[in-house]
Amino acid sequence: MTRNLTSVILIMFLQLNLTAQFTIIVNEIPGNTPPADEIFIAGDFQGWDPGNPEYKLSQNDETGHYHITLPITAGDIQFKFTRGDWSRVETDANGQFIPNRFYAPYDGDTIYLQILGWEDLDGNGGGESTAADNVHILTDSFYMTSLDRYRRVWIYLPPDYDATNHNYPVLYMHDGQNVFDALTSYIGEWEVDETLNRLYEEGDPGIIVVAVDNGQNLRTEEYTPWPHPTYGGGKGESYIDFIVNDLKPYIDNNYRTLSDRENTGIMGSSLGGLISTYAGIEYQEIFSKVGAFSPAYWFNAQSYTHVINTGKKEDMRIYQIAGTLEGTQYIDNMFDMHGTFLASGFGENEVITIEKSDGQHS
Repeated sequence: MTRNLTSVILIMFLQLNLTAQFTIIVNEIPGNTPPADEIFIAGDFQGWDPGNPEYKLSQNDETGHYHITLPITAGDIQFKFTRGDWSRVETDANGQFIPNRFYAPYDGDTIYLQILGWEDLDGNGGGESTAADNVHILTDSFYMTSLDRYRRVWIYLPPDYDATNHNYPVLYMHDGQNVFDALTSYIGEWEVDETLNRLYEEGDPGIIVVAVDNGQNLRTEEYTPWPHPTYGGGKGESYIDFIVNDLKPYIDNNYRTLSDRENTGIMGSSLGGLISTYAGIEYQEIFSKVGAFSPAYWFNAQSYTHVINTGKKEDMRIYQIAGTLEGTQYIDNMFDMHGTFLASGFGENEVITIEKSDGQHS
C-alpha cells in the first residue's frame, strides 16, 4: 500500500512539474499600434526568436487585452515584446531602448504588463547611429551558399588600417545588429568598436571584427546545430559552413588578415555563444579562440556530447562568462561545459569560465 501511495504521489508531482505554467496579460499597448499587427514575446526561454508563432499573444475580444500562458522553465526568465521582428521591438514611452524584462515565474501566477512604445513608431528608429567611423557595412546581401539566403555583414577595421601595411587577426561575431550600433541593436549595443578603439589608444595592435546579422525569425534555426523538441532549429552546421567556406575566404582575400588558426576567433552571446562553441570544437583547424557569453547550452544536450565525441585536436583558448542574475540554469550549464572541456582533453589553462555576480543575460 505504501509503495502504491508513493508511486501515486510521485506521478502527481511529476505531472504538476510538467504542467506548471503562468500567464502574462498585456493590458495596455501604445495607441499607435497598427490594428492588424500581432504581438509576440521573445526571450531566453525560446531562443530570442522575435516572431515565433508559438509565442504570439492572443487578444481578448471583450477587453482588448493580450495574453499568453507559458510553461515554467528552470530559473528566472528574460524577455521582450515585439510585433514580429526586432525592428519593431518595444521601447519606453519616448521610443528609446529598454533593458530586457526580468521575471521569476511560479506556478499559477498571472502578471499584468504594459507596452509603452515601439521602436519603429515612437522614436526615430532608436536615435542616431553610434557606430565608430572605422565600422563599415561590407554588404547588405552577402550570399550564404549553404543556406541559400542573403545577410548583412559588418566589418570593423583597426584605426591604423589605411595608414599601414599591417596584417591583423580576425574575430567573427554573430548578431551583427548588436555589435557596433545602438541604432540597429534590439538588446543594447555591445560597444565592440568603442572598446577596441580605446584599447588601440592604449597600445593594442588591433584586430579586424566581422559581424554577421542574425536572420531575425531565422536566428534560432541558424544558431543551433541540433533541433530542440519544442523550439525547433538545427541548421547551425550550415550557418557555420557559410562562415568557414564563404565569408572567411572572402575576408582573407580582400583584407590584410592573419588567416591562420592562431589568429582566427569566433564569439557570440546566448545562442550565439552556443554556435560559437560548436564552431570552435568542430573546426579546430580554423579557429583557435572561442568567446561564449551567456551561452545557451540548455538548448540541446548534444552541446556536451559534441565536445566529448570530438575531443581536443588543437590547442584552444575558450572564454565563457555568464551572470549570476541570469539564473542558475545558465551558470550551472556553463560550469558543466567547463568540466566537459576538461574531460575531453583541454587543459585548465585553455578554458576560462567566469561567473559575474552582477551580470545579466546579454
